Amino acid sequence: MALLSSPFSRNAEVWISLALLAAQPMILVRATHDAIARRRPTFRDRIWTTAWFVPSVRRSDFQRRAARLALVACLLAAGMAFADEPDSDGDLSIEVPALAEPAPRDLTLLWEWRDKQLQANLEGAMHRIGLTEALESGRLSVALVNITDRQRPRVSAINGDKMFYAASLPKIIVMLAVFEQAETGRLTIDQETHEQLYRMIRISSNSDSTALMQKVGKKYIADLVRSPRYLLYDPSHNGGLWAGKDYDNGGLWRRDPVHNLSHGATTMQVARFFYLLEVGKLVTPQASLEMKQILERKGGGKKFVKGFRQVQPDARIHRKGGTWRNFHSDAALVIRPDGAAYIAVGLSESEHGREWLTNVAIAMDGLIESPSP
Repeated sequence: MALLSSPFSRNAEVWISLALLAAQPMILVRATHDAIARRRPTFRDRIWTTAWFVPSVRRSDFQRRAARLALVACLLAAGMAFADEPDSDGDLSIEVPALAEPAPRDLTLLWEWRDKQLQANLEGAMHRIGLTEALESGRLSVALVNITDRQRPRVSAINGDKMFYAASLPKIIVMLAVFEQAETGRLTIDQETHEQLYRMIRISSNSDSTALMQKVGKKYIADLVRSPRYLLYDPSHNGGLWAGKDYDNGGLWRRDPVHNLSHGATTMQVARFFYLLEVGKLVTPQASLEMKQILERKGGGKKFVKGFRQVQPDARIHRKGGTWRNFHSDAALVIRPDGAAYIAVGLSESEHGREWLTNVAIAMDGLIESPSP
């Protein structure tokens, strides 16, 4: 299924009619020659046969050229007629939402900010904690972005563009959609909506997530993450953040176009979300600040939070994760008391995923040096 539905396929009848009109002169020429040969032309003769295909008929240069033109027109029409159509339950044509402000100068193409030394350090750290096989088999993906200098991110990732089922982690883009619609006047963040946002992120409430998805619309969310401003879902990078189904039972709208996942993510696109958040480019600086406050995690926790609290008990952590069966995901923006800051993301498919992510968090923190005085 094409991501952008073809406008030609919707007008197939028009194209076929034009093609048959182009072919009509040669059909008549063929019929005339058949009449001279005292044979009644068949329906197949009239539609599919032109003078170009029948060597027994004497042809002029004009006839040969016109026949070839008619053939090309028919083939083109057939291709247009059978182009991919959207599924019957809706289409995935992109409607770019009205956003709060024009797209900023893009500092968020994190793939262009890869740091060779940090990459080597990350690979070495994952080997030391025994996760090389999990990474090589595709059951684990990690990304680490040092943003101590906000304008010069240093990026490292392993399987960074591999898309996983991410459970509750994509609720962050539901939150983004709410703030985007509030900024453009389509929605008001009243007390009820504010409480729903907190419960969706802080305790990962599925019922509140579903209520908010229905408020903003699942198609709006899909359009938003694929819009040029954000591109948090990008097929050229193997997908990204996607939420195409309610978090309560039922409510499926669309699975993602690349991997057929209802709730998915890649570590690099999640890292981009948190980088945009930190530099104030999600909706507006004020909206980014409010979303950071909702994401802040105080106290203990599981997976990443458990690991970070062991090594950085006083760090500020803005975090969202998810778990479903053997799928475990976590992502955090960590701001340390020494001024260092980084984004850590992990996605896994294993019964050991929780423990993996705790160990990954501890190892990643050790790779971030304190800034110079």
